[in-house]
Amino acid sequence: MESTMTLTGFVGHELDLKRTRSGTPTVTFRVATTPRMRVGEDWADGTTTWNTVVCYRNLADNVALSLRKGDLVLVHGKVRTQAWTDVNGEAHERMVIEASAIGHDLSRGVTRLIKTAPRREDDREPESNNAETPSGQDDDPGEEPSEDETVVEASVVGVDEAVELELAA
Repeated sequence: MESTMTLTGFVGHELDLKRTRSGTPTVTFRVATTPRMRVGEDWADGTTTWNTVVCYRNLADNVALSLRKGDLVLVHGKVRTQAWTDVNGEAHERMVIEASAIGHDLSRGVTRLIKTAPRREDDREPESNNAETPSGQDDDPGEEPSEDETVVEASVVGVDEAVELELAA
């Protein structure tokens, strides 16, 4: 049985984009959620909870192009535990959300989709040692969208072209 989580919150830090040894894109970032509570006649902030979100493959590329610190987002994914040992030999664990879907919270603003073209195998970037695939994470690229898939009022661009569009804006 797997646990899933959906949360709404603010991107709390700059995104950390890395690649696994096999070239798979990985993005990690933190999401802050702070409940608002009624205290008498006033409103007050509750304790902020920080959640670590990790995403892979096309989702990671798209998140890196789309999200910025301070953005209000919706995140849905599997609850995972990452374990590691530090340089002193001390074991650590943390809960992370392995995202399957991320988007802006449209209850407070608008956004526009720019559809990216599916990444082909021969388009993969050279292998890098910048990041490790977390324990239990397979390197299966998942199902790619079909090439004849269309989106109304959206452009189809590659990731590199999306970067150029963003820089030109």
